[in-house]
Amino acid sequence: MSAIEDESASLDGYFSDAPLHPKPSYPPLLSTFERCIVLTNLPKVPSSKHEKLSKVVLKVVTRIGNLASYEEDEGAESSTGFYMPLNEQHDSTVGCAFVEYESAADAKKALEVLQDYRFDKNHVLKVTLYERAMELASVAEEEFTMPEPEPYKERPNTMAWLEDSCQRDQFAIRHGNETGVYWSDGKGDAVVDYDGEREKKAGINWCDYYIQWSPKGSYFATLVPNKGVILWGGKNFEKLARFPAPGVDFVVFSPQENYILTNNNNRNDPNAIKVFSIQSGKLLRAFPLYPKDFFDDSVSEQDRAIIPPPPFQWSHDDKYLARMGKDLISVFETPTMKLLDKRSLACDGINEFQFSPKANIIAYWAPEHKNQPAHVDLIELPSRKSLRQKNLFNVTKCSMVWQEDGEYLGVKVTRHTKSKKTLYNNLELFRVNEPGIPVEMLDVKDAVMAFAWEPTGSRFAIIHAENPTSTKVNVTFYDMFRVSSEAEKKKIKKSSDKQIIAEVNKVETLEGKQCNCIFWSPAGRTIILASLGDSASGTLEFYDVENKTLTIKEHYRANQVLWDPSGRTLATTVSQPIGGGHFKFAMDNGYILWTFQGKQLSQASFETFYQFQWRPREKLSSKEEVAEIAKNIKKYEKQFNAFDEAKKRRQRLEETKEKRKSRAAFRATLARLKEWRARQKQERMMLLNGYDSEDEDNFVIKEVVMETVLSSKEELITGA
Repeated sequence: MSAIEDESASLDGYFSDAPLHPKPSYPPLLSTFERCIVLTNLPKVPSSKHEKLSKVVLKVVTRIGNLASYEEDEGAESSTGFYMPLNEQHDSTVGCAFVEYESAADAKKALEVLQDYRFDKNHVLKVTLYERAMELASVAEEEFTMPEPEPYKERPNTMAWLEDSCQRDQFAIRHGNETGVYWSDGKGDAVVDYDGEREKKAGINWCDYYIQWSPKGSYFATLVPNKGVILWGGKNFEKLARFPAPGVDFVVFSPQENYILTNNNNRNDPNAIKVFSIQSGKLLRAFPLYPKDFFDDSVSEQDRAIIPPPPFQWSHDDKYLARMGKDLISVFETPTMKLLDKRSLACDGINEFQFSPKANIIAYWAPEHKNQPAHVDLIELPSRKSLRQKNLFNVTKCSMVWQEDGEYLGVKVTRHTKSKKTLYNNLELFRVNEPGIPVEMLDVKDAVMAFAWEPTGSRFAIIHAENPTSTKVNVTFYDMFRVSSEAEKKKIKKSSDKQIIAEVNKVETLEGKQCNCIFWSPAGRTIILASLGDSASGTLEFYDVENKTLTIKEHYRANQVLWDPSGRTLATTVSQPIGGGHFKFAMDNGYILWTFQGKQLSQASFETFYQFQWRPREKLSSKEEVAEIAKNIKKYEKQFNAFDEAKKRRQRLEETKEKRKSRAAFRATLARLKEWRARQKQERMMLLNGYDSEDEDNFVIKEVVMETVLSSKEELITGA
């Protein structure tokens, strides 16, 4: 006892007389792991490289959001929500990491963004929520039982329409509450293929808004703003898929029909634009209507409402989807929809860009920007290599037009004088497939109102006039090649003996035309010079560039000219938007079908007419095969003529079917009456005392010849 008292006395003075009320400060207790994710499929590296790999992984995960941080004891460093473990021997990583974010929203975002993220050439990241990983860890190991596969259901043949024995084209129209798909043979009236008969029986409309064919004609999309987009296909237009996109305003298919993009044009919707996989129906990614930082702070809200959103564009092979931003082009790879090489393509001052229709080449132009001249650039993807740059000076505006085969790029440049009071035009013509991509400049003194390439050749046409408001304009045709003067003098006919020079050559000019648009036939050679619009005359001039023949027709108030894919038939329409407009011209609404030579085939009028679209078809024949067919056309001409005659005979038989049926019925009645009369012969003879009125021997036959002078002429002949 004394020992305890001595110890207490020795500690006297060490204790405070203040009352003890401890209030420890603990962080809030988290009852879930919703902020945590598990990264797997990371590289396995030696412990000596653990710190280096950690920095690289941290750089990736912190792009999503801030990581959680914890204060340690006094004097110790604070820790973050990142842990990459080593194996039991502590000499190597195990290929995974644990990450904790400040919020659960960032964790979910990391799951979306980092899933299938290509970390390097050999590693693609896999992301799992920590709670889900714990669930999987608690699953008992049992013998795996293969689930029964669902019975195979054959999908409709989306290319069945191409097997049509008559090689007809199809088109779809929207008018009133009706939607219909029709056959067109280029020779007569259109024939209904499907007009939503199933849907009518169910009491619903096949389509409530606009329609859209896919680029190869495999799918038919109907837009239902309350639900989204519905795809139809096959011989009987069966329902293939539905993509949820409330408020959808329009859709864009990828060229190879692997993806579909929907847009509702809602500026306040962060998911206004959606990209779906057509085969799986999966939503790949969503985008806002405008890219981030697209507008300068100096742009007012009123001006922002006027500026249209930059459109997305697909590459020809579906590998890339791109959109213009501020001083950049964002190129996304499919199907991951991640930025190509994790960064956008820098393009200072970019104003417009276009993909080549046949190669992964981007063409863009930018006005004068930061003491740099205006320029047109061609960039190759995915290497980002600059193929060609053309500097331009005193530029007001540029318009780019690719030739359908991607062989040429035409840039219409509107320039101004130093005083900026006078505008003039010139054309910059790029030969894309030639080494170095040479560029030729074509000066045009007049104002150029329209520019169009011939789809299958090297020719192009422009509409120009001294005054852009002139009612009378000139149409000039050019060729990117010319025949040498020596060959022209000798009048060499064989193309193999002609000397072709790569030089822009003026072919001819048509003066004093009333047109504001030009439309080349998909087959080339024929071009339509059209005067379109409410205040225009509706004149249509069918011009054969090779034979120099011209046919003039008219479709009053026409606002669209549409060629079918084969170039056989032309449609001109007077249409109105579904939202309204053109109601005062309701009597003019409808369409007219013409042959490529200008002969009217059929006409249809509707009180409300919204849309006309030809069904596209893929070009299966190469240029060489088409040239071979054209060379041996007489060989196939007999086959075509025989087929046409057989078709006409079938149509004639079908048209005279009722007449032939009536004639057969009449002949059957006549034969029955003759038989009945023959059975009464004996009774008749008995009534006539044995006289047979049908026996020729009971008649006396006399032949009488009568001559009648129809005319006479007297002529006096005198001797020599």
